[in-house]
Amino acid sequence: MTGRLFVIGTGPGNPDQMTPEAQAAISQATDFYGYGPYLDRLNLRPDQRRHASDNREELDRAAAALRTTLAGSTACVVSGGDPGVFAMAAAVCEAIDNGPDEWRSVDIVVLPGITAMLAVAARIGAPLGHDFCAISLSDNLKPWNIIETRLEMAAKAGFVIALYNPISKARPWQLGKAFELLRGSLPATTPVIFGKAAGRPNELITVRPLGVADAAMADMATCVIIGSAETKVIPRDGKPDLVYTPRFTAGGNR
Repeated sequence: MTGRLFVIGTGPGNPDQMTPEAQAAISQATDFYGYGPYLDRLNLRPDQRRHASDNREELDRAAAALRTTLAGSTACVVSGGDPGVFAMAAAVCEAIDNGPDEWRSVDIVVLPGITAMLAVAARIGAPLGHDFCAISLSDNLKPWNIIETRLEMAAKAGFVIALYNPISKARPWQLGKAFELLRGSLPATTPVIFGKAAGRPNELITVRPLGVADAAMADMATCVIIGSAETKVIPRDGKPDLVYTPRFTAGGNR
């Protein structure tokens, strides 16, 4: 009898931001597959098995979980944030699409989670209050020229842009290049939010104008949100500024 495969997100890292649905799935599963630091967020019982792998082994991880489920166990593939946003839900679907026919019989349950851009936005106000998009700066799975084109067109279209995977030791230059490109389409005063480890004890939320935004302020634990030309900063005496994007667009109806 085929088991069930849960695909969950742990949220941005704060245990309080993991959904009750995800917690219930964790209690049911016997085998857990994921990147080691994400599995570290779970409080597993002695009878629950942990299968950690490197962050770049998504398809192998998905295949291993599917094989376990096909044998009758209940498995759980674990992502950070939301499993459908630059995470493991797509890898599981890809594995099924290209794998043996019997994998298509597995009962797949994808459960949503709080993704990084939502956690960062909540800490600073409402920068995603109007139209926005999310772009990964990693060129591991798509060419850099496509990333550049998407950034340029998103900025010109007036989208707020959330940047995932902004920088790493292997990719130290992409975020700086992205800022250079966006300065050609957006005002220098456009707010840029650096949201590091949102919701965790080492959280650091910083806002800089695009004209002086420094890529060195980000790491792989950072989600960068770049406002549109209409995004505003509200100064507040003795309290952090609020950043929001108005719900209406110039020329539109309120």
